[in-house]
Amino acid sequence: MLRKEFESMKSFIFVTTEGFTFQPDSESIEPDTENCQVVGFGEGNNAREALENMIMTQTDLLKTSFDKISAFELKDEHQEFYYLSSYKSETFRH
Repeated sequence: MLRKEFESMKSFIFVTTEGFTFQPDSESIEPDTENCQVVGFGEGNNAREALENMIMTQTDLLKTSFDKISAFELKDEHQEFYYLSSYKSETFRH
């Protein structure tokens, strides 16, 4: 029974739009990139269970000032990598 329950566990990524981000090598005193922060990853039968499991293993998370987070299920482990530098040619500029 435990093996069947483990096999049905889903993976989630948790993100927030709270917080600020700076580009690498930024000299600005103001955040210059608007994006999401990755809060963490968790596994569970649903998003709430995955969040609770993540909190149990990352107890310092409750000490942060993050409050509103979103969960996204990760359907598979396939990854693709891209480099923005390869798109910085005149062809892609408007």
